[in-house]
Amino acid sequence: MTSDDSYGRLDDDDYPAYTMGRAADMLGTTQGFLRAIGEARLITPLRSEGGHRRYSRYQLRIAARARELVDQGTPIEAACRIIVLEDQLEEAQRINADYRRAATSEAPPASP
Repeated sequence: MTSDDSYGRLDDDDYPAYTMGRAADMLGTTQGFLRAIGEARLITPLRSEGGHRRYSRYQLRIAARARELVDQGTPIEAACRIIVLEDQLEEAQRINADYRRAATSEAPPASP
């Protein structure tokens, strides 16, 4: 791997750059919380060659949202389900917007 390859990963939201301890510190939570949302299958951390969990920035954003909901009193299982539903809604809205753009660009011009 060249240094250019390494620097390119700095902008990759999916690159598993953070250890479990560092991720927990950044989120202000415990490693147990990260394990719990992993067990709930909200996020699936990648594993290093030594078997240690590694988290991406994208996964940290999801974990931060889960922590926000749990801090508000939502049970962890419900928080995970809410986040999945929020993600599905966002995707559906994006698809609908794409369809609308395609429909307006394909519509014949109005006759005078």
